Amino acid sequence: MYIGIDLGTSSVKLLLVNSKGEIVKSVVKEYSLQYPKENWMEQNPEDWEKSTFDGLKELIKGYENDIKAISFSGQMHGMVVLDKEDKVIRPAILWCDQRTSSQCETLNSRYGKKIIELTGNKALTGFTAPKLLWLKENESENFKKINKIMLPKDYITFKLSGDYSTDVSDASGMLLLNVEKREWATELLKELELSELQLPKLHESFEVVGELSEKAKKELGINNKVKIIAGGGDQAVGAVGVGVVKEGVLSVALGTSGVVFANSSKYFADEEARLHSFCHANGGYHQMGVMLSAAASLKWWVEDINHSKDYDIFLEKEAMSSQIDKNLFFLPYLMGERTPHNDPNAKGTLTGLNIQHRRGDITRCIVEGITFALRDSLELIKSMGISTDIVRVSGGGSKSEFWKQMIADIFNLRVDTVNSTEGPAYGAAILAMVGDGLYKDVNAACEALIKVVDTKYPNENNRKIYDEKYLKFKRLYPALKEI
Repeated sequence: MYIGIDLGTSSVKLLLVNSKGEIVKSVVKEYSLQYPKENWMEQNPEDWEKSTFDGLKELIKGYENDIKAISFSGQMHGMVVLDKEDKVIRPAILWCDQRTSSQCETLNSRYGKKIIELTGNKALTGFTAPKLLWLKENESENFKKINKIMLPKDYITFKLSGDYSTDVSDASGMLLLNVEKREWATELLKELELSELQLPKLHESFEVVGELSEKAKKELGINNKVKIIAGGGDQAVGAVGVGVVKEGVLSVALGTSGVVFANSSKYFADEEARLHSFCHANGGYHQMGVMLSAAASLKWWVEDINHSKDYDIFLEKEAMSSQIDKNLFFLPYLMGERTPHNDPNAKGTLTGLNIQHRRGDITRCIVEGITFALRDSLELIKSMGISTDIVRVSGGGSKSEFWKQMIADIFNLRVDTVNSTEGPAYGAAILAMVGDGLYKDVNAACEALIKVVDTKYPNENNRKIYDEKYLKFKRLYPALKEI
């Protein structure tokens, strides 16, 4: 048996998978978010630890001595800092936290385009390096206590194995890694007055980093040797989970955030760093565009505004029955925006309303706005000459037939649904299999395990309407920004 652990923003998901790649059992454990100030978001790493261990105990019951390897997927960029006693110094500052605008300006202005040469990216509020600079400037005593810096999933790896380790896909989002060379960017470390000794050891996502510790084995009731495999950032591992390991196949992840992900065998970076250039979990590279409020925008509308959880009524009935309105627009910037605007102060808007509009019209418009914002990333990927033929969709939004068809129409690409519906957790299980030697590499594992089960093609009439509407959508942000 193999275990894939996906440490998300709101919950940890654990999968037990057999050697044929079949899911035997899954467990989800939730934990809370903290909002100390507007646009600040934190979590206690101890909550991740408790939820993960509780989930593991439930997951492996009856299979305690059948586990061969464990691997991970994790929410990216979160700053976890430990002192010399390996105790958490302060709550983790998360990927969606927006407090580091001035620190990003400092890093980007000081380095200019050199920061892109050093890391393949520029400083963004979500990344880890600006968070460390914020800590240095605002909580100097906590900064001085730092003995180890980790990413969220790496804290769980440490608690299971005792090893200080990370992988290159997750480390790519720290703004501390030379992505092209797959090594720490020492010049930036010096800028932050940090050393490599404070950082975990780098691995590829499919490499063994250690073994389940005796302490963890005792707590979990396991007696045999269990390999701990590095794992990766949630988007790279999620792409593995739906088989996006070949060029031409894109991943669109419809989670809290929205991601358009393109695999590449070679490294290259956008000159303006509008896309993220990161290491992939299969040993290659990828380019990625990220919007901050994808499913979060839909959740806001359905649950917070309409006090419902029946997404089928909103999407598959009301929105599907609504007609495309060429003049009704939604900008999904409810938590600022990353790609392509890099504006933590961007705001959401609903414009073009009239008295005849009904709830289904607004729901359709919201889903359109999210998908148009995802297309922004697609257009950047295409402009870099990256092949774009097929989309594979994952995340909560992938359950909606209505939304998948809309992606096909707005992207003008074929949208495949695969037999793997567990995304990052399943990708982590695949990495565990590869790390244990069950498959020669990640690509071979994906080829063997992941199959297409459904395909949607663009509706030509809708495509033409959406092409026109997208051009208007692109003009809204710069126009409203001036107000």
